[in-house]
Amino acid sequence: MLFIASNKKPRFGEVFLFEAVRTVNLEWLLKTQQPESQNKMKNTTFDDMIKRSINIREKYHLLEEKHHQNQWSVEEDALAFLTDAGLIGRLTMSQQGRWPTDDKDLSQLKHKLGECIWWIVVLSGRMDIDINEAVDTFLINAEKRLNINLK
Repeated sequence: MLFIASNKKPRFGEVFLFEAVRTVNLEWLLKTQQPESQNKMKNTTFDDMIKRSINIREKYHLLEEKHHQNQWSVEEDALAFLTDAGLIGRLTMSQQGRWPTDDKDLSQLKHKLGECIWWIVVLSGRMDIDINEAVDTFLINAEKRLNINLK
């Protein structure tokens, strides 16, 4: 995913990786929006996570409008999700010792796992799909197929 850092047509060498800019801008936005104590998640409900995800996505839309004059499409959001999901694959291979790395810190993997859940919440909302209902329906059907009785 690429991010153009100016309103002019980019020249060679003026393109930056979106992830780096997005991470820095998100950290700044979150710090300016909430006191430090609210930046920690404690027993967040699924509904709270949805509300927070929508709020964060709205802030990203403002950045997109500032730098691109319009918001990302649903397709661009889906591609960003797939990119992050692919990174989870590579980070998982590293964590499991199947891909060589010097990075023994799990912070990137944890971040990408959380980000992918965030993307799914965002995408479901943009496509008018109730994510609570979608997950519940999936779980019910999977439990039935596997003869799991939780009662």
